[in-house]
Amino acid sequence: MTLPDIPVGTRVVVRYRIEGGFTDALGYLRSRDDTECTVETKRGLATIRLADIVLAKTVPPPPAPRRPRERPVGTP
Repeated sequence: MTLPDIPVGTRVVVRYRIEGGFTDALGYLRSRDDTECTVETKRGLATIRLADIVLAKTVPPPPAPRRPRERPVGTP
């Protein structure tokens, strides 16, 4: 599946070129046009030029938060 085939709103990981190498954006695809796409990550919106993308794929939803561990009875 390529980025143009992925529906807006889908959770994705996008690997793209930056100066000196590559980086990834993990989050929800919020928009896409002929030149760029926007991925909503934990750190905010990442706007990425389509020409810089080397890989894009769908990923499953994030895991549910873990419950805190309970202390054994009798410990302070």
